[in-house]
Amino acid sequence: MDKPKILVIDDEKHIRMLYQEELEDEGYSVATSDGEEPILGLMAREAPQVVILDIRLGPDKCGLDLLQHIRTGGVHVPVILSTAYDTFQHDLKSIAADYYVVKSVDLTELKAKVREALGPKAQS
Repeated sequence: MDKPKILVIDDEKHIRMLYQEELEDEGYSVATSDGEEPILGLMAREAPQVVILDIRLGPDKCGLDLLQHIRTGGVHVPVILSTAYDTFQHDLKSIAADYYVVKSVDLTELKAKVREALGPKAQS
């Protein structure tokens, strides 16, 4: 059986590495991106079952814009917004996300959201 694939998009390399290591330990296949690559091409190439998306991707990139591209591009995949800030909840663009996680060194909540997003596939 193929491992579920998770795509982690974050501009901070240490976060990408931490998420990748922790999620691979949970038995997932993990691809990472710094958010610079065009999102629809990345989604087509990686074909993830879940996307973990940082909201602040550097000074001139916003994860909410990438989320909008995913949704308007016809890609139907659960998206978990991951951020160190809670102000995103007041941005209307964030309603297109399926789940929200506030960044923490403890990835328990993130892992739970990934399992939830995968649904029955995660239990097998």
